[in-house]
Amino acid sequence: MRAIAKSWERELYALHERLGHLFRRPEPRQRSLTYMKGLLGTVERKNGWQLAEWIGEATPDGVQHLLERAQWDADAARDVLRQYVVERLGEHDAVLIVDETGFVKKGEHSAGVQRQYSGTAGRIENCQVGVFLCYAGHGGSAFIDRELYVPRAWTDDPARCKAAGIPPTLEFATKPRLARSMLERALDAGLPCGWVTGDEVYGGDRDLRLWLESREQAFVLAVAKNEPLWWQGPKYVRADKIAEVLPSTAWERLSAGAGAKGERLYDWVMTPLWRLQITAEERSFGHYLLVRRGLDEKREHAYYVVYAPRSKASLQMLVNVAARRWEIETGFDGLP
Repeated sequence: MRAIAKSWERELYALHERLGHLFRRPEPRQRSLTYMKGLLGTVERKNGWQLAEWIGEATPDGVQHLLERAQWDADAARDVLRQYVVERLGEHDAVLIVDETGFVKKGEHSAGVQRQYSGTAGRIENCQVGVFLCYAGHGGSAFIDRELYVPRAWTDDPARCKAAGIPPTLEFATKPRLARSMLERALDAGLPCGWVTGDEVYGGDRDLRLWLESREQAFVLAVAKNEPLWWQGPKYVRADKIAEVLPSTAWERLSAGAGAKGERLYDWVMTPLWRLQITAEERSFGHYLLVRRGLDEKREHAYYVVYAPRSKASLQMLVNVAARRWEIETGFDGLP
């Protein structure tokens, strides 16, 4: 165990070395290392006071200075971290996962805070919401980007934005639009990636789906049961209505990966969706509806829209991609 801890410490020092050039002064550079140690340490609540106490400081002033006033480029740090993750987890069939989570707040002054749904709490809370991008390879998964969701009530109030330190140039962006920005950065950086996945918030956004298609980026994105789809021709049919008429023999029982109680087994089925594809290049990609059905008495269904090379669109492959979305939830559980 001690050897493992030492190896983790060496890796942390190596990563911090790559981040060091982002800090103009030695004090915040050194404090950033102790701050990172605190985030990875045993501090129960990783707020300014408790982190300062863990570091060995009497007040949180130093931690707050690092996060609020010290000069360093957070986006440049993100790019360094992304490269670090790719070097260790990168592979051509990796999955990019988009999702959001909430951070419960007590006051009204934190940037973007309002009463809104928090995935962390599982209900509407006074909170901030962050949209995150996670990279998942066979060796594990890690966050590589983030965006703060700033509600329209904030962007329509310049004085409130100024007081919270939000740039006056910031325009309102939906969560799918924030996800697109992060995906664009990752793909433009040449990140090796086979698939994109996410929940209904992102799968239900047609602009995001069309943008991914324009880049020939394969995806398995969840959609609502009433999502209108072209199935056997250019006529819209709800996802759940398509699933209702698929033959019982088409369903297969497959694992969505190991869970706390063993294999997460579901019944799955896929069916092609209709598209007008004129060129051979267009026809090399297919559009599909993937449906998951629970095995308990509720037999709840989940629906996914798929865009993928026909050569890769096997049922097992699509199930594997859809199942990886839960890895970002595990990551959220570990956030400070």
